[in-house]
Amino acid sequence: MPSVPSGPSFPVLSAIEERLDHPGARGLAHAVVRAVRDGALAPGTRLPPIRRVAVELALSPTTVGAAWRLLAREGAIRTDGRRGTRVAEAGPPDPARYRRALDRPARPTLDLSGGVPDAALLPRLDRALAGLTTAGTPATYLDEPVLPELAAVLRADWPHPVEEVTVVDGAMDALDRVLETLVRHGDRVVVEHPCFPPLVDLLEARGAEVVPVPLDAEGPEPDALAAALREPTAAVVLQPRAQNPTGVSITGPRADRLADLIAATGAILVEDDSAGAIAASPSRGPGRRIPDRTVHIRSFSKSHGPDLRMAAVGGPAEVMGEVLGRRRLGQGWSSRLLQRVLLSLLTDPVSVAEVAGAREVYARRRAAVVGELAARGVVTGGTDGINLWMPVRDEAAAVERLRRGGIGVAPGSPFLLLPDAPGGDHVRVTVGLVPEGDAAPVAAALTEAARA
Repeated sequence: MPSVPSGPSFPVLSAIEERLDHPGARGLAHAVVRAVRDGALAPGTRLPPIRRVAVELALSPTTVGAAWRLLAREGAIRTDGRRGTRVAEAGPPDPARYRRALDRPARPTLDLSGGVPDAALLPRLDRALAGLTTAGTPATYLDEPVLPELAAVLRADWPHPVEEVTVVDGAMDALDRVLETLVRHGDRVVVEHPCFPPLVDLLEARGAEVVPVPLDAEGPEPDALAAALREPTAAVVLQPRAQNPTGVSITGPRADRLADLIAATGAILVEDDSAGAIAASPSRGPGRRIPDRTVHIRSFSKSHGPDLRMAAVGGPAEVMGEVLGRRRLGQGWSSRLLQRVLLSLLTDPVSVAEVAGAREVYARRRAAVVGELAARGVVTGGTDGINLWMPVRDEAAAVERLRRGGIGVAPGSPFLLLPDAPGGDHVRVTVGLVPEGDAAPVAAALTEAARA
């Protein structure tokens, strides 16, 4: 394992100093990450003590310590007492935020923690399955990965012109494959704050620098995005509607402003339309203005069933070509049997009507709970989707009080990336699972928990 040489010369520090663009904590952290990415610092390399780094690089120990904490939080370095601090060895991805958001000691009577759709509102599969007699056989293993007729249906409903479109095994599979193509270790990726925990876990596992941009009622704040994009950025990942967890949908004017900011950089926009067809608002993300710089992901999990494992992804041929090329080296394609099921669900008038009906039910359920909470003095934000981002006095106390009452909710902290941002504690409540007739008692319990 590499070690720090003795004496006044430290090649480790030379590698860092060569990449140090500005003398702040974040600049130092970036320099270390770039040195690792470039191969100048190998996994396991021991870093000099903080005071020696400060002296050699003419920085304060406080600045170096802050940089080390940033690197440790992102998993780039490991500190082990007297053994010192070392560049982290590559290891298996750790979905730490996702586990904290969904881990439950016991299943509650009313589980509103998971962000899942109501199974009773999913379209029936009997009509889609009736015409399937065999799984089918491709002519070769290099056939197009998406059924041509399904691709045509997807293109007809895409929010903007798209060069290439395919299907993969769910939205997280799409994000994983797209980010694998776009992001290298140490690259900056802009995300929303609050943010869907698995996305943060995925980016941190890739060694990316996660840059959060706060949301307001219209979407990501333009000034914050402009500030984030002042440094080179590989990708901007946004949810255009029914954002998870807040329920915020990007307005048209805000989408145009965000598109202008992204267009002025080298970043690729990744739109994660996780709500899909159950969102009440139209898909009007920034990608409409910059389709040549946008990869759009359309999930069918909440609208047609999580276990269907289907999501569509489309974007510029250059990006999609690499995504498809890498996929051919592994899985190759998503089951054409499931693609045929999805095609039927998207074209059968009865199935289309079932999804439209579910969308209306979810909207009514959300409105009922929001209205009952407002009547009790609890004001929530967002306007769309099956999740509600509810402010509480104390997150832990609220989660525990609801648990004792048989209601499960997700704690807000795993969704947060800016601990000092205004707004206080929150919990995420999957109100799409609350029947309208139960809105009042559930809201009463939520209100008591919010004030606990």
